[in-house]
Amino acid sequence: MKIVLIQPPIRDFYDTDIRLQPLGLCMLKAVVKKYMPDVEVIVKDYHQGRGRRTIPYPVEFSYLREYYQYHDKGPFSMFHHYYHFGASFHDIAEDVVRERPDLVGISSLFSPYYREALACAQAIKGHIDVPVIMGGPHVSAMPREMLKDPNVDYIIRGEGERPLVELLGCMQSGGDLRNVPNLGFKQGDELVLNPIGRAYDPDDLPWPDFSDLHLNRYRLNGSPLCFIMTSRGCPHRCTFCSVHLTFGDGFRTRPVDDIIMEIKKRYDDGYRVFDFEDDNLSYNRGYFKGLLETLIELFPNGDIHLVAMNGISYMSLDRELLELMKRAGFSGLNLSLVSSNAATLKSCKRPHTLNKYIETVETASRLGLDIVTYQILGLPNETQDEMIETMAFLAGLPALIGVSIFYLTPGSPIAEGLPAMTESDIMKARSTSMAIVTDQFERDDLYTLFITARIINFLKGINSIIEDIDLAAALEIAEGAGRRGALGSDILKRLLNERRLYAMTGDGMKIIHRFKADLFFMLWAKLPFIFTCNGARINL
Repeated sequence: MKIVLIQPPIRDFYDTDIRLQPLGLCMLKAVVKKYMPDVEVIVKDYHQGRGRRTIPYPVEFSYLREYYQYHDKGPFSMFHHYYHFGASFHDIAEDVVRERPDLVGISSLFSPYYREALACAQAIKGHIDVPVIMGGPHVSAMPREMLKDPNVDYIIRGEGERPLVELLGCMQSGGDLRNVPNLGFKQGDELVLNPIGRAYDPDDLPWPDFSDLHLNRYRLNGSPLCFIMTSRGCPHRCTFCSVHLTFGDGFRTRPVDDIIMEIKKRYDDGYRVFDFEDDNLSYNRGYFKGLLETLIELFPNGDIHLVAMNGISYMSLDRELLELMKRAGFSGLNLSLVSSNAATLKSCKRPHTLNKYIETVETASRLGLDIVTYQILGLPNETQDEMIETMAFLAGLPALIGVSIFYLTPGSPIAEGLPAMTESDIMKARSTSMAIVTDQFERDDLYTLFITARIINFLKGINSIIEDIDLAAALEIAEGAGRRGALGSDILKRLLNERRLYAMTGDGMKIIHRFKADLFFMLWAKLPFIFTCNGARINL
């Protein structure tokens, strides 16, 4: 028996080069290899390293043309073209046909890209008569909607390792599909969703099998990157998150010794960057401390680079842990603040506090760790003033501002009390769509604040040897730091003098009409200074 597991291409305004290793599919391959060694599994990544091509805007995004109007070469630029990132659906189908599989599995990780996953299934079914099974977080959030597609034969909700192994056993023996936990299948016109069963314990899970992926395909700063998972689940239930639909309500950790052995093996294979893909890596302070101390002992010369791109909770962090992180190989932190407003955090059921965040940032900065803090713009219960206050607050700290524009995630608690999401709604479940507006803010506000964060980050990136400088001196430094710095300085000066923001296009400077200068200056007036990432203070 032969299975092909597919990571599909995606379509969007931008893509990331570093967060694409198909960890889940490689886990499935390893588990099948462990429990059913007679079954051949091949992992195909049709996303990363397959190029991109410009495609027309989807009709759902036609309203974005006036926002993403220019191919802007300036440092404050937004998006412009809409792309297909990865192999074409036709090429995918032809490649799968050559493998002659008995089962094709397709991952549907992120809701806005569900159409790409279904397009893969359609293209494959058009070339070969083979059963198709789908899994991933979007399938867990909307199982019936995915199963009803005529090109999908099975779906798996939740964690997929045990259900896939039991499905394969059932297919080989002719057993009853109703006995396979988490499985969805069709019986005539009926969509059958089996109950969620117990997942494998962490001790029973083998390491992911990356043998189908070239070592140099996934890199960070030029070094081969490998994903590591130390736990599954999250103890929190933030209202905008749906991770509980995949991993349940529990929080389970792997033994530290097992993690260390895996990292050592990956190091011997040539990997040098390890990204912890956990939803809450630092939740258990003692566990995290033990992991860091063991890594320091194993790699005392700083031979590895550690990152946690999913973010890391600051509630458990203190100076001791931050020092250990630095020694173990972390050079930076991704922190999710969401908002500096206590009422907003409470409404989102975020257990994090502002005081703890400030303490963490100040300590981490003194230790030389780079910090990115994520703010969510456009939460349904937040006002324009509250968004401004959060951004102004972050401007005064030694951290870059990572802005995410709120979108509704299928299956999240915040979506439960709202009308069912349509196909168009699901397509717009991405930050770039700026889809949700309320009586508290307009789309132009979200657009303006997003660009404003880029302007603030431009100033935060100025490298001054003087600790206290004025804006004119800072812009002079920027002008001497290359073309990007000079262009950013010019555009910012124009904005401050003319109250207009310009894009640098192939035809020269063009006014960005959707940028609300009044809103920008409302925030600007709240900034007595901007704190740069290297500790300088730019007085405004």
